[in-house]
Amino acid sequence: MPLDYVQVITSTGERGSQTVLRLLGPLSAYTVFEFQDAVRANDSEVLIIDFSGASHIDSAGLGALVGAYVGAKRARRKFAIAGLNDQVKTLLGMTHLAELFPTYGSVREAEVGIF
Repeated sequence: MPLDYVQVITSTGERGSQTVLRLLGPLSAYTVFEFQDAVRANDSEVLIIDFSGASHIDSAGLGALVGAYVGAKRARRKFAIAGLNDQVKTLLGMTHLAELFPTYGSVREAEVGIF
């Protein structure tokens, strides 16, 4: 998959009020717009971002992730991230954002744990 392409797959979670956005490819300066469009199109009660298919994230992607979190909180929606690889975990830890995001090992864990 090219570095300037991400596929964002939207699906309904285990409960009808949950939306899962699965990233396939990097969340980077080249791909944040697709991610932001998918987040803006979401109006579900719960938003789970699935990073299990994401190769990496850069500072622009991190900013877009923070924006998604802030937007969800403003709308009084629940938000979680799941399936983080080591690169994403390291970046979140270095920036001290790991404490901000509810994080789960898998989408399934997030679907159960967020309630």
